[in-house]
Amino acid sequence: MEIKRLHVGKRLSEVAIHNNTVYLAGQVAEQSDADIQGQTLEVLGHIDRLLAEAGSDKTCILSCQIYLKDLADFAGMNEAWDAWVPQGHTPPRATVQAQLADPQWLVEIVVTAAQR
Repeated sequence: MEIKRLHVGKRLSEVAIHNNTVYLAGQVAEQSDADIQGQTLEVLGHIDRLLAEAGSDKTCILSCQIYLKDLADFAGMNEAWDAWVPQGHTPPRATVQAQLADPQWLVEIVVTAAQR
C-alpha cells in the first residue's frame, strides 16, 4: 500500500494520493482581502494546480465540499464555480456555512479526484 504525499508540512500535506485517488487539503485564498468571487477564483486556481501536479484535473473530481463563512456569499461563489467547472463534469457537491479558521477567509474548498 503506497501513499504519496505532496507539499508535506508539519501540520498537513496539501495532497495525498492512494489507489489512483487524489485527496486535497482544504484550499483557501492567500489574498484574503478579496471578495467572495476573487477568493473563490484563487482557490479554484490552487485546486487546478494541485490536481495537475497529482496527475488529475477538474474533469476527474469525484466529490467536493465547499465551506462558506456566510451563506449570503452563495450566489457569488456559485458564479465563480459555474464559470470554472466543465459542463458535463460537475461533481457531487455539498456547500455549508462554517466558521473558518481565519476570519478573513470567505471560502474553503475540499476536493477528492481520480487520477487521469
